[in-house]
Amino acid sequence: MRLRVLGPVTAEDDAGPLDLKGPRHRAVLARLLVARGRAVPLHRLVDDLWDDAPDGAAGAVQTFVGALRKALEPDRLPRTPPRLLVTVAGGYALRTDPGAVDADRFEAAVARATDLLDDGRPDDARAELDEALALWRGPAYADVADQPWARAEAGRLEETRLLVLHRRAEAGLAGGDPAAVVPELEALLAEHPLREDTWALLALARYRAGRQGDALATLRHARTVLLRELGVDPGPGLRQLEADVLAQAAHLSRSSPRPPSPVEPAPRWAPGLVGRDDELTALTAAAATAAGGRPQLALVSGAAGAGKTALVTALADRLRTGAWTVAWGAGPEVPGAPPAWPWTQLGAQLGVANDPAAPADPATARFRRHRALADALVAASQRAPVLVVLDDLHWADEDTLALLGTLLPDLTGGRVLVVGTYRATDVSPGLTETLGRLARAEPLRLYLGGLTERQTAELVAGLTDRGLSDADVRLVHARSAGNPFLARELVRLYDSGGPAALRTVPAGVRDVVRQRVGQLPEVARTQLRQAAVQGQDVDLEVLAGQVGDEEAVLATVESALLAGLLVEDGRHGLRFEHALVQEALYADVPRVRRTRWHATVATLVEQLRPDDAPTIAHHLLRAEDQAPPGRTAHHAREAARRAERRAALHEAATLWRGVLGALDRLPDTDPRERLEARTGLVRALAVTGDLRRARQERAVAVQAADQLGDPALTAAVVGSSDVPAIWTTNDDEALSAQLVEVAERTLTALPADRRAERARLLVTIALERRADAGPRGDQAAREAERIARGLGDPGLLALALDARFLQSTQRAGLAPERARIGEELVALTRGDDSLTTFAVLGHLVLLQSRCALGDLTAADRHAGAADALADRHGLPVVGVFTDWYAALRLAVSGRTDEARAAYRTAAVGLAGTGMTGLEHGLLPLALLSLDPGLDPTAVGGLDWGPHEPWARPLALLRRGDRAGAAAALDGVPESPRDLLLEVRCCLAARAAVELGDRARMAQLYDQLLPAADELAGAGSGPLTVGPAALHLAGLAAGLGRAADAAAHHRQALAVAERAGAAHWASAARAARAAG
Repeated sequence: MRLRVLGPVTAEDDAGPLDLKGPRHRAVLARLLVARGRAVPLHRLVDDLWDDAPDGAAGAVQTFVGALRKALEPDRLPRTPPRLLVTVAGGYALRTDPGAVDADRFEAAVARATDLLDDGRPDDARAELDEALALWRGPAYADVADQPWARAEAGRLEETRLLVLHRRAEAGLAGGDPAAVVPELEALLAEHPLREDTWALLALARYRAGRQGDALATLRHARTVLLRELGVDPGPGLRQLEADVLAQAAHLSRSSPRPPSPVEPAPRWAPGLVGRDDELTALTAAAATAAGGRPQLALVSGAAGAGKTALVTALADRLRTGAWTVAWGAGPEVPGAPPAWPWTQLGAQLGVANDPAAPADPATARFRRHRALADALVAASQRAPVLVVLDDLHWADEDTLALLGTLLPDLTGGRVLVVGTYRATDVSPGLTETLGRLARAEPLRLYLGGLTERQTAELVAGLTDRGLSDADVRLVHARSAGNPFLARELVRLYDSGGPAALRTVPAGVRDVVRQRVGQLPEVARTQLRQAAVQGQDVDLEVLAGQVGDEEAVLATVESALLAGLLVEDGRHGLRFEHALVQEALYADVPRVRRTRWHATVATLVEQLRPDDAPTIAHHLLRAEDQAPPGRTAHHAREAARRAERRAALHEAATLWRGVLGALDRLPDTDPRERLEARTGLVRALAVTGDLRRARQERAVAVQAADQLGDPALTAAVVGSSDVPAIWTTNDDEALSAQLVEVAERTLTALPADRRAERARLLVTIALERRADAGPRGDQAAREAERIARGLGDPGLLALALDARFLQSTQRAGLAPERARIGEELVALTRGDDSLTTFAVLGHLVLLQSRCALGDLTAADRHAGAADALADRHGLPVVGVFTDWYAALRLAVSGRTDEARAAYRTAAVGLAGTGMTGLEHGLLPLALLSLDPGLDPTAVGGLDWGPHEPWARPLALLRRGDRAGAAAALDGVPESPRDLLLEVRCCLAARAAVELGDRARMAQLYDQLLPAADELAGAGSGPLTVGPAALHLAGLAAGLGRAADAAAHHRQALAVAERAGAAHWASAARAARAAG
């Protein structure tokens, strides 16, 4: 059986091509091939095959699978299990033989050619590459390459094909035939003119062919192309080559091919790495793509001990031989390690110094750290490609993950491969969120499962001289489930205790570690458990203090080193061989003893390194009630302040919670200390996106401050959240009412000269009274703006402008006013990193307002600007709004099916953000906006939330219940004054026109008229129901005002054409003609 994906997806056997039935059958096969042997859940297949899955889609997939099995294994006997297309838990997988897929044969040939070229055999390498290229019949996955699930794999294969063309030319050049190489490179550059490495190779080929002038002309042309297309100068490689050509540098002349090595070449894969050839090939291909100037991301996951670090180590060793730079950062396994510790490690390797004058503003500090790392990576990659390894991301703190989630876009043009590893079984919520954000980069994802029995035999054969019988190998494989780490542990026990010991070892790693530790003296076992309390890295001086006997500790360390439980580490002194060893030992310590040992470690670290607040705080918090609460609060508070200064807001949130917990254990505390901790927690939670919890904590803080009777303190607490608001519906009305009540009372008590505090209270009143029809919110916003302008405080003015924005939905048609607010916010924040969140707000406001006015080009520009700022500064909530706008953009373009799918995807991203005022009922409203004739009950039983009264009359009309619809329309309440006001008006207008309710039509006409030149509802950002003038025309016609209806039809046509909405333009023309 042979499967081909380098072109259209086909299958063939010795008798010829197989009949794969229809396009969806081929799509199922292609989807499983893209998964490269991994299981694809049934629900994922359904989602990938249909934008809007019909009823029975799962059954249809099962039918496709059955037909494919018959085609792929025609000789399989009835009721015998399939061998190729197998059923796994919840889905399907394709288990192909090695070399069965042409893409695998292609990549294997590329690897062989690379080795041949490295060994000085260019002619053989060129022949191998010719065979690899002969496998291609067209673009990879040609019939499904435009599908999102195939795009990354097809692009990876195409990038590898381009690499082959480049390597083929290198081989020709190394073989002494530069003239023959020139036309090949010219053809490659005609298709891909921005590849600097290809320009360099062409210039070198012309130089070696005796055409120095042409070589210089080539480099000048490269500069012209890069300047014209990208606005950049050539990189240092091209510039250096030009200088060398001018100087006729000796090294440019063709050197004799290296003679074949008299010994066998080194093995392709690193010693000790077994069973991971495919994964290493995939990573090597990603490295080749990165080396061509397209930064790549790879994520390696698997169970604990699966060999993730070993795989990446093998990759690093391989790339180092190709003159790559390797920078390695490990997850913060050390208790109390500083936030974002892996990035600190990487920065040190790349020469990025800590900024001693880091700004106090967390967002600014985080941005500077991010930029420094990104700039250092890009700069280093100009000298040589860079491999960045972030090992053990499952241990990474949330600040490390936040930085990873925003890094890749800033590496554009750099020759950088970023590889992250994590345990698939220990994925934290923070890592889950980061993996979701990284999906946009379409990373290479590799999952390391267990080794086969044959691979396990190969692994253990290199670990012991005693030789295991076949039965013992099968036992090792069964006990370890093919996990390399567990297999190694079992073999070590076999070495010490023979076959009997092997058979008595339980499968769990804790039991394996217990078995090994059990061979040590009791005193050593106790001391190792004490060491485990420190973490994976062991401070010998601290351990000596824990035990109280330095000689006994040294004896234990020696025993543990000999047993392989500890290893010497040049950077940290001592370290547990594997984190699983430390975790198993730690888990065996009873809680009552563990808390006491943490308290002891905290005391010892405080004596040895009194300024190490993060480590001291970590152990004091783990010590629970064994640590004095005042001391715990003191160190945790200092650690939290440092985390804020380092822009490590996730760490800060954890520490501020620890401060509050410690203060709760004190019999008598200063309430102001508690308020400081809670307001710190509010700041950290708000910036990191946990808006619901931030609101809850803010409510507690406000209530506590109010009870103290200090207006200035209460004002400071009420105004502690500087996170701007974009949606005009409150998420928690009860909390908003409480905040308004306290703010109004504090405003009355606060002296008139406390102008800044008064402005913040007024902003709070305006923000919390959004969508309120009364005048107080708008009055408060305008007064806050007046004070802020008088004080000349940009931050305060930004807050006031946010308040003005949230009060700018009192009637329809106010998009121009909101546009002016957005423009001022963007201008006010330009160049001021401390106001980044308000810069994002300005762009989102302009996105909304420009969209309402039909200027989609400008709206696109502001969406891109908001996303770029959010990516750089780690602001996860922004993507929620731009994802909904992207769906709206499809709707405006008339791509209804794509918009429907995009809305459902956006709704998934919105869920759980804590923005219930936005989330509740938005999806069904968006789906209804795509189809004016849709029965609102036909959207899959979705909850309409607060929008249900406006949808109910239309639902009853679609069922033919005119009396019920009329009664429902009479019961429609006054619309909230928010960004969806126009949408609700239009829904009511549809029902009123159908029912002939003239009084309601007249009321709605007057209400909607100010928005006549806008896309109704588009000012919200997520959705629109088309030109407001179309709805006004229907209302005017229903009122018998034909001239007004005709004018509105002309107006609707102009708005639709301005927005590029051909379907609405056609509707306006048809309605005008029917007029």
